[in-house]
Amino acid sequence: MNSNAPALSGLARRLVNDGLLEQDLARQAITQAARERVPFVQHLVTQQMLDAQTIARVASEEFGTPLFDLDSLLPESIPNKLVDQKLIQKHHTLPVLKRGNRLFVAVADPTNLHALDEIKFNTGVNTEPVLVEADKLAAAIDRFLNAQEESLGDALGGLDDDDLDGLDIQAVDEEGPADDKINPEADEAPIVRFINKILLDAIKTGASDIHFEPYEKSFRVRFRTDGILQEMAKPPINLATRMAARLKVMSQMDISERRVPQDGRIKMKISKNRAIDFRVNTLPTLFGEKVVLRILDPGSAKMGIDALGYEDIQKKLFMDALNQPQGMILVTGPTGSGKTVSLYTGLNILNTQERNISTAEDPVEINLEGINQVQVNNRVGLTFAESLRSFLRQDPDIVMVGEIRDLETAEIAIKAAQTGHLVLSTLHTNSAPETLTRLLNMGVPAFNVATSVSLIIAQRLARRLCSNCKKPATDIPDDILTEEGFDNIGIDRKDIKLFHPVGCSQCNKGYKGRVGVYEVVRNTPAIANLIMEGGNSLQIAKAAQEAGFNNLRISALRKAAQGLTSLEEANRVTKD
Repeated sequence: MNSNAPALSGLARRLVNDGLLEQDLARQAITQAARERVPFVQHLVTQQMLDAQTIARVASEEFGTPLFDLDSLLPESIPNKLVDQKLIQKHHTLPVLKRGNRLFVAVADPTNLHALDEIKFNTGVNTEPVLVEADKLAAAIDRFLNAQEESLGDALGGLDDDDLDGLDIQAVDEEGPADDKINPEADEAPIVRFINKILLDAIKTGASDIHFEPYEKSFRVRFRTDGILQEMAKPPINLATRMAARLKVMSQMDISERRVPQDGRIKMKISKNRAIDFRVNTLPTLFGEKVVLRILDPGSAKMGIDALGYEDIQKKLFMDALNQPQGMILVTGPTGSGKTVSLYTGLNILNTQERNISTAEDPVEINLEGINQVQVNNRVGLTFAESLRSFLRQDPDIVMVGEIRDLETAEIAIKAAQTGHLVLSTLHTNSAPETLTRLLNMGVPAFNVATSVSLIIAQRLARRLCSNCKKPATDIPDDILTEEGFDNIGIDRKDIKLFHPVGCSQCNKGYKGRVGVYEVVRNTPAIANLIMEGGNSLQIAKAAQEAGFNNLRISALRKAAQGLTSLEEANRVTKD
């Protein structure tokens, strides 16, 4: 028996003793659940190793904990103000009833005494467990949290034209906390209302960027939605200067300076529970200042890895790399390919009380509670390299470097990865193999690259087909499918289901949202040898393919074959 294997106790031991679960499978489930930071019972159910009803019945008999039917739970009976939502999410529990000084808490595993103790400490009342089925508990927690936190749509739906003047908009100082609320009277009322409406419309449509663009005889406003720019308004050209001035006031820039680019931030509070940040940049052009706002929704950093579009094997590779005590994970792709969201998702998985996590970013896009985030400022000498040096003096466990731009930063990051730290960073390259050769071309010694880089993720974002209006693509001949590469994606031709975009009232020209397309490559011994021997990116790509790592093209075609995106979109984001 493996001496490092986890000991069986509690519910796992009872399931093995009853012949419901093999001992080796039980040990593997305990280990995997710990790696993925999910409860043991939830892991058994999601992996279909046992059904939730059987687990609940056995646990009730073993520990004498009463069974509770969540289907009979009335929403109004939940003491929703008593237990913090973070505790509910952290421990996967749900308070269902309070009687006197006793709080009954629904659990799927009654051995989770730490959860009950922490809830008791935070509420000041005695806690008693009631046993429920894991799948019903997960659904009930989702319903409860969704009901508690006002959705973005509800928050925006409550705003009408009468609210445009009085929106709670704050300028955010990059070197300090939010400034006082901006007085809407600081500018002309029509300009204030128009800009506020543009900001709200951009959030409602799910835009990622807003472009205010002046030209010689025209002025336009465009939104980037699902990665595609679309014209949304054409205000009179004589308003361009005043709109730029208003945006600069809102983001605490120097309104008198029009000759050099400026950066700022805006925070729009759209409800008591929801705020959206905008990163603002101005650029002097031939006919005035172009202003671009990047919309930063904190919710995008907490979507969870399952929402990003990784295939099962890719997700496992990512999770395994995150659970290593040291090494370097590199995320690569062009601007706007979702690298930041992938990094933040990884950091959220790693973010526990036991870990010291520091990040150096330029700029800090979304604030993450419990993580030490540093805003790089080259003007005062606070570079990525200097930030990284300081991190290593502060006993870090995990370090995130926003981007490796030069040899100095690369060398310090690699040194950190080789000395017991997990390092996450990004590079601007087109594929995973090119990332390795880019480091070599920077001047990093081949041995250091081969021994420090553990995982590379290259990614793109493809527009997701609207599930309401997409139509089957029955007009694509078999020879075209062969020419496109569908014979190499590991899916039988009969199982390939391609669709065309159509367009309806619920989407944008047949697409709604985006899905990630990934190339996830682990640094295998064969790849490491190629690096040491000076192999080029084509040789490394071939080795990765032979090891079973799908490249971006295959991943995109698989997304199309699964009906998530169209062949046209797969070609747009990955075809050379």
